[in-house]
Amino acid sequence: MSLFRGAGVAMATPMKEDGSINYAVMGKLIEDQIAGHTDALIICGTSGEAPTLDDDEHLEAIRYAVSVANHRVPVIAGTGSNNTAHAVMMSREAQKRGADGCLLVTPYYNKATQDGLIASFTKIASSIDIPCILYNVPSRTGTNILPETAAYLGKHVDNIVGIKEASGNISQVAKLAELCEGDMDIYSGNDDQVVPLMSLGGIGVISVLSNVAPQYVHDMTAACLAGDFAKGRAMQLKALPLIRMLFAEVNPIPVKAALNMQGYRVGIPRLPLTEMTQEHQAQLRKAMQDFGCL
Repeated sequence: MSLFRGAGVAMATPMKEDGSINYAVMGKLIEDQIAGHTDALIICGTSGEAPTLDDDEHLEAIRYAVSVANHRVPVIAGTGSNNTAHAVMMSREAQKRGADGCLLVTPYYNKATQDGLIASFTKIASSIDIPCILYNVPSRTGTNILPETAAYLGKHVDNIVGIKEASGNISQVAKLAELCEGDMDIYSGNDDQVVPLMSLGGIGVISVLSNVAPQYVHDMTAACLAGDFAKGRAMQLKALPLIRMLFAEVNPIPVKAALNMQGYRVGIPRLPLTEMTQEHQAQLRKAMQDFGCL
């Protein structure tokens, strides 16, 4: 059973000037995402600066998002780690706080073998009762989940139900879709490849762009799910200039700048990430104005 179909937002975590989480702004962001017909909230992932959240605030952010969403849309909690035991603990605690599912990033830095990935993801998923989505982002983790590995997990671990594919390799996605045979939902992890991936059988996106344009991304994925790939393609191409600027510096630096421009007061990223350069901010502002979200 799919956790969601369509546009899931990879939510940025708003911060106050002292660096603590700004829950009032987080609540406003969630309400506006739901009003914009976002299909799922992904909390405390890469865009949410999970690597710099301590466990207590990470879990409180999950609890708060669940309480605000109040079953209107699923809340999927980033609980992955390069320490399998820590990922087990965080996943169990996320379930206790009401998360509808967990997003499990590939272990980073360790560079596990494919057998290690199977063992780690199986152990984490088997420790909880809620569905899991794997997150394949080799540019950040140094390890690629091969299609054969993902397909094996989808077929043999009941609550591994999907994968966020951010390898950027469309040939890999095609092989993944071939091998999974419908046993695993495939989501785009790259905003510039949503429509190509959905044309291969993907059912949506976990999107950075959705932070600033939720209705647009929802409508683009809805068009593809309805089989109107001509409309989806036109929307994908129109969004490319803004998408490029949202990744002009490492995510989530630009999206926090974009949300600030929209008046949300999300603050700046925690170190080691820094504020977006003034030159890039000017280019981002123009791209947002041209796109119509500012």
